[in-house]
Amino acid sequence: MLRIAWSPVYAHPLPEGHRFPMAKYHLIPEQLIYEGTVRESSLFIPEPASHEMICLTHDELYVHRLENALLTDSEIRKTGFPFSMELVHREKVIMQGTIQAAFYALEYGVSLNVAGGTHHAFANRGEGFCLLNDIAIAANVLLHQNKAKKILVADLDVHQGNGTAALFQHEPRVFTFSMHGKKNYPFHKEKSDLDIELEDGTTDDEYLKLLDYHLKLLIDQVQPDFVFFQSGVDIIESDKLGKLNVSIQGCKQRDKLIFETCKKNNIPVCASMGGGYSHRLSDIIEAHANTFRLAQELFF
Repeated sequence: MLRIAWSPVYAHPLPEGHRFPMAKYHLIPEQLIYEGTVRESSLFIPEPASHEMICLTHDELYVHRLENALLTDSEIRKTGFPFSMELVHREKVIMQGTIQAAFYALEYGVSLNVAGGTHHAFANRGEGFCLLNDIAIAANVLLHQNKAKKILVADLDVHQGNGTAALFQHEPRVFTFSMHGKKNYPFHKEKSDLDIELEDGTTDDEYLKLLDYHLKLLIDQVQPDFVFFQSGVDIIESDKLGKLNVSIQGCKQRDKLIFETCKKNNIPVCASMGGGYSHRLSDIIEAHANTFRLAQELFF
């Protein structure tokens, strides 16, 4: 059975008019259940990740300051949204969602988190709507518990996974691959193990050819035994922040490439949803829902 991490706290309310589209966190599971892609029993509600698990990745002093509301105004501004302890709780629940999803992926081949993909969080700071880095935390938990020996992070959000790249810069057991907009946020890029920079206006054909070529190469060269997939849908043409020209169908083909490659090579894959900022909420829901539909169709 497909297992999906979801919690009511994912849709933590923010001030009216804030650009971060929190509504999708309720609407994605509702749509999947309504159309019969999954049952309600597929959803599991995570508890908050433990301090110890988080500190496998993040500096203990930073985590302490986060947990005790000690961030400076400057640090809060860089995260992109108003600080609250409810927000910290939400973030810790999301972290545990990806940790648990990773373990379900080991068991079933695939698992997903309705939230997550918080790839702009560094060891000692948050940025870009990210306080903690769920993929990095879950990867370090797998390594710490000897559940994986070589991990590939396939980050296909339109924004570079700068926090993830920095966190694993000196960790040979994790290979970071980011395929992102060249002229998009973050404007100072970190160095992933492999960065593929895309020009504004990149279309389906070019995008999918690049991904297919590099993904096959990475499977052969890196030989991962686990894949974390950051499946942001801000690559689609209607996205307010993306600057690319990939269709919703092209985004679906992207997800299919990742899942089919992992299944063919017997590599467990854990997906976190990442960004999506289209003017039409229906585009965001449809593009994200395709990721879950494909996981269900290809693995079960």
